Amino acid sequence: METADLVRKVRVIEIKTRGLSNQIFSGEYHSAFKGRGMAFSENREYAHGDEIRAIDWNVTARMGHPYVKVFEEERELTVMVLADISASEDFGSKELLKRQIITELSAVLAFSAIQNNDKIGVMLFSDRVEKFIPPKKGKSHILRIIRELIEMKPAGKATSLTTALDYLNNAIKKRCICFVISDFLDEDFERSLRVSNRKHDVVALKVFDPMDRVLPDLGFALLADPETGQQRWVNTSSKRVREQWAQNVFKRDKELTDIFRKCGVDVAEISTACNYVKPLVNLFKRR
Repeated sequence: METADLVRKVRVIEIKTRGLSNQIFSGEYHSAFKGRGMAFSENREYAHGDEIRAIDWNVTARMGHPYVKVFEEERELTVMVLADISASEDFGSKELLKRQIITELSAVLAFSAIQNNDKIGVMLFSDRVEKFIPPKKGKSHILRIIRELIEMKPAGKATSLTTALDYLNNAIKKRCICFVISDFLDEDFERSLRVSNRKHDVVALKVFDPMDRVLPDLGFALLADPETGQQRWVNTSSKRVREQWAQNVFKRDKELTDIFRKCGVDVAEISTACNYVKPLVNLFKRR
């Protein structure tokens, strides 16, 4: 991509997503994610009425009389966005591809984070970690994130949520808010998701296209899996074939819903055919 084209695309996304963040999401984001943790502040001498469980026994032993730990609400959070850039995201039957929606969602969350003085980091992943950008603050940092989301050409085609989540757990030691933005076309990631949500506060943003769920009547069509490269001729005019497609999609959606529920992960579904503002706001309000 030419530098001028890249700068223009970054600017377009910045204007759109920063505006949405300023006007719509900042208050909802603050309410949903602020004050969800307590950080150690200081030790002070024990006073009548303090809880026994607050006593710092190490300091008490050293000083010879009781001291307690004082905690305060965490004012700054670390936000991580895990953005799926596998081959299945380069699909869209409407105005935007899934990957373009993922880029805009990442930018909105990034601007919401810095408005609340939080650090924001991003991991771009496919079947491997393609790029890890450590959490920082500042507009220039966000513009770098947007540039990477637009320009990155992944080495991998498939999706491995397990790889991304395990990397997150090793790279980010302090508890963070983690948004996983993906179409979740993967298997066997439940254990890693459960472990990640114990250590962090994980939120799933499931991006889908209407044609992921409904097979159109196009006669005989050559369908290709972008992640495996497998191709197959399918008679899309067959009612039985279309019904089987719908049943498989329903089954997979139910399995995903069960995984998120069992792991205690909040989820919002984002369609390429609809504005993502409403599902995001509803997600924030539910929290």
